[in-house]
Amino acid sequence: MKWQQALTDYTLYLKIERGLSQNSIDSYTLDVKKLMRYLETNAIIESPIKIGNETIKQFIYEVAKSLNARSQSRLISGLKGFFTYLVFEDYRKDNPLDTIDSPKIGRKLPDTLSETEINQLIAAIDLGHPQGERNRAILEVLYSCGLRVSELTSLKLSDLFFDEGFLKVTGKGDKQRFVPILEDTQKYISIYKNEIRNHLKINPDHQDIVFLNRRGKQLTRAMIFTIIKDLALKIGLEKTISPHTFRHSFATHLLENGADLRAIQLMLGHESITTTEIYTHIDRSHLTAVINNFHPRK
Repeated sequence: MKWQQALTDYTLYLKIERGLSQNSIDSYTLDVKKLMRYLETNAIIESPIKIGNETIKQFIYEVAKSLNARSQSRLISGLKGFFTYLVFEDYRKDNPLDTIDSPKIGRKLPDTLSETEINQLIAAIDLGHPQGERNRAILEVLYSCGLRVSELTSLKLSDLFFDEGFLKVTGKGDKQRFVPILEDTQKYISIYKNEIRNHLKINPDHQDIVFLNRRGKQLTRAMIFTIIKDLALKIGLEKTISPHTFRHSFATHLLENGADLRAIQLMLGHESITTTEIYTHIDRSHLTAVINNFHPRK
């Protein structure tokens, strides 16, 4: 088996059997491509079936010089996944990364915005601009519903269940969940939909997409990043933020105000409660207050 064939097969496995999004697939296969380039550059002729532990170690050592501990850990994890697939498909008997340990890294806590900062960002939107109402609705949805940026850009008109007070969200692996939507957020979407979107010449393929660009097409992830970056510059915000920052802030503020962790997990679409539990590390003073207020021996 040659490297390109192994990579193609692995990509199909991630797409069809794992049901991963294209962004996730690109992330998983990036590390394999790095290894392939390393072998080609150094004229090392070892197939994915025969490549040994020492070659992998040397590759990681060379690449790791320019990576921090977290990136090193992700690289090793990505390669482990690839070789685990080869073992699973009986192409190999062993995984050459089984004896390679990832560097110890601390758990990275998500960046968050305060309620004041979120209000300042939304207030900075120029509602006199043709895209102003759209951008306000976008930020309101990101913060009040905790959506991933890919979930926001793919949100459909047919996913809006305002009478029931929910959005139908299609998350990772095409898994669907229903997320509550506040009345104010419904109002901002309706203003955009009825007063701005209705006047666009909409691309036939994007008739059902909620948020569109000026050409009537689905917004890209990059455009959402740009909108948020420009607003942060406008108010002089020194934090580095992204659409995901609003998702983190959504979960953090819910937890700080006493929301149940399991409910937050369901709204975020986390498969494991362990992923959601990272938010319990953000504000330990809040957890102390919970004990002081509610424990019977307070």
